[in-house]
Formats: sequence, C-alpha cells, structure tokens
Amino acid sequence: MTRTPLRPFSHTSRSRIPQWSEIRNGRKFGWRGLAAVAAVLVIGLAGCGGSPVLARSTTPAASPTEAAPSTQPTADLAAMKEAAGIANCPPSDSKVAAVPNGLPDVVLPCLGGGRNVRLAGLRGKPMMINVWAQWCGPCREEAPYLAEVASANKSDLMIMGIDHDDPRPELAIEFAQLSTWKYPQLADPDVVLRQGLQISGPPQTFFVRPDGTIAYRHAGPFNSATEVRDLARKYLGVAP
Repeated sequence: MTRTPLRPFSHTSRSRIPQWSEIRNGRKFGWRGLAAVAAVLVIGLAGCGGSPVLARSTTPAASPTEAAPSTQPTADLAAMKEAAGIANCPPSDSKVAAVPNGLPDVVLPCLGGGRNVRLAGLRGKPMMINVWAQWCGPCREEAPYLAEVASANKSDLMIMGIDHDDPRPELAIEFAQLSTWKYPQLADPDVVLRQGLQISGPPQTFFVRPDGTIAYRHAGPFNSATEVRDLARKYLGVAP
C-alpha cells in the first residue's frame, strides 16, 4: 500500500500540524507500537510537566558495548538527510569518564548515517537534548517551537534531537524535514535510553551543563518557544 506523504505544516499555526492519520498508514502498528502510542497518549492527556530533579535508576546504565548501534544507514536515508539539511552529529570523547547525574554511557547512531555519538562523552557546551518520535502526537505539537528556538539561536547552546523507539527512520527524517529541524539528530531504535534516562515515552527534553551533568528534565511537550528559552536561561544560563 502506498504511504501518503506528510503535509507540510506552519510553524505559527498549530492547526496545520500533520495529524495522526497522516502517519498511521506509514507505520506498522505491532504490539510494541501500540504500547508506545498508548504511553504517549497518557503523557499528553495528563499534561506532564517538568521535574527539576532527575531521578536516577537503581540499575546501572548500559555500557557502550551493551548499547551498540543497530540502525543500518542506507544511501537512500543519507540522501534524505542531506536533502533535509540536517547537520552532522557532533564528535564525542570516547575516553572521558561518565559523570554521576549525567548522560548515560551509551553510544547512539546518527539518524540517517554519520558518526556514532557517545552521550557521556559530549562535553564543553550547554546542551538541550530533545527525545522525540515521528509517531508521537505531542512531539508534533512542540515541533514548531523547537524549530523557532533553533533557527534563532545565537548562543553557545547546542541543540540535538534523539529519535526514540522508532522503526521507520525514513519517516523520522521526513518529519524532521517538515519541522525544519536543521540541528543534529541521533537515533535510539533499540530503546537503550528507556533505562539510562528513564524514558517512559516522548517527548522529553534534557538541559545538560557543559560538564555533562543534567540540570533539568522537562517531561511532555513545550507549549511555546518562550517556555524553551526561559528554561534554557534558568537552568543553563544561556539565551537561545
């Protein structure tokens, strides 16, 4: 069956954001997919707010070897990524020690191809890391606000996305293109962040200090670009 392409949407009008029906034909809903969508609906309906303290799992996070990237980039995905103008994934330090209350020591592939990234090895700049998925309704609601902040960002803030629990990387790249997200995008097809960052479902956004420690986790979608900027200013001291 031919997949109906997503319609472009405006960054100033939430009424034109592509609807669930536009992506459902392009996604094969197995039991895991249905469970993930149900989790997202619960988050969206509950109006999840951010928590200033990131609770840590009692189980150690997976090591880089246990979280080996499984996404196999193809020429088609690479071409889609290039056409979308998505930036290359940043370099990461393979030797620096992971820090307590920091990003988990896992290695993720770059969405569409490119260098793998060790999350615990990302240092030196304040970061905002948004965990999303192309099948996630609330992710579509906040997409214009992330694009607005990223396009206007003149600060040291590094913005990065992670496509989470998503079996359709081609739809993820298409979604990023329609959202005009030009910043780097990683992929978490094996759901290794579910344990390391306690991701129950997207969207979730992490504000990370230059030393690698997590300053704040915002659970659920943003409601405005102003909200994104205010949190970056409050927890990282930057004004994107």
